[in-house]
Amino acid sequence: MVALAKFLSKYIFNGVRLVRVILELFRIIIIFAILATVLGGIPHAFYTTIGIDTDNYGWTAMLGVFILIFVLYRNKLQFSGWYTGKGGEKLPKGLSKLLIISAIVLLLFSPFLHFLLT
Repeated sequence: MVALAKFLSKYIFNGVRLVRVILELFRIIIIFAILATVLGGIPHAFYTTIGIDTDNYGWTAMLGVFILIFVLYRNKLQFSGWYTGKGGEKLPKGLSKLLIISAIVLLLFSPFLHFLLT
């Protein structure tokens, strides 16, 4: 795929970075889809086995998973893609910690909602 991106950006668009941006967007979509499926399936399977109603309360766990994927992408994965433009900075450490703690709280919040509201 890297060779395809180099070919398209060099010969078809004569230096325009549009192809790299489009490829990076596809990469982001694929990363989020795969990681959300895998990481979202873990709490879903666990909560289902212990009797938590994931249809009503599983959204908090998925929101936590999406926050974790966002932090992972912004701090690690964005530096290994095709796009090399401006704005490629890591999240500040304090914000990363806050987001990770929030994600963990959201992951653990589904059982509390289930037991409080049923």
